[in-house]
Amino acid sequence: QVQLVESGGGLVQAGGSLRLSCAASGRAFSEYLMGWFRQAPGEEREFVATITRSAVSYYADSVKGRFTISRDSGKNTVYLQMNSLKPDDTAIYYCASTRRFVLARSPNQYDYWGQGTQVTVSS
Repeated sequence: QVQLVESGGGLVQAGGSLRLSCAASGRAFSEYLMGWFRQAPGEEREFVATITRSAVSYYADSVKGRFTISRDSGKNTVYLQMNSLKPDDTAIYYCASTRRFVLARSPNQYDYWGQGTQVTVSS
C-alpha cells in the first residue's frame, strides 16, 4: 500500500511559479512510476507529467518547457516545478503512482492517488 500526500499549491499571478511536492509512504518508492495529473472544474482529469523509475520524464504538450518533474528517492518525494504559469493551469493537481507500467499517461493506469492540491493562477 502506498500513501501519497501533495503540498505546495496556492494562488499565484500569471507568469509566476510554484513547486508542488508529493511525499510517498511505504516501501520501494524507486520501483514506482510517478505522475502528476490535474483536473479543472467540469473537466476530466488530464495528464501533466510523469517520471519513470530511471528518472526519464514525459510531459503534456500544454506544459512542455514550463513544468519540470523530478524525484528524490532518498526523500520518497516527487516534485513538479511550474514556471510561467497561466490562468489555464488553474486546477486541482494530483500525484499518482503505479508499479504496473513502465510508462503511463492515462489516469486508469495509476493505482494510488493523493488527495490533491489546489493551484489557482490569476490573470
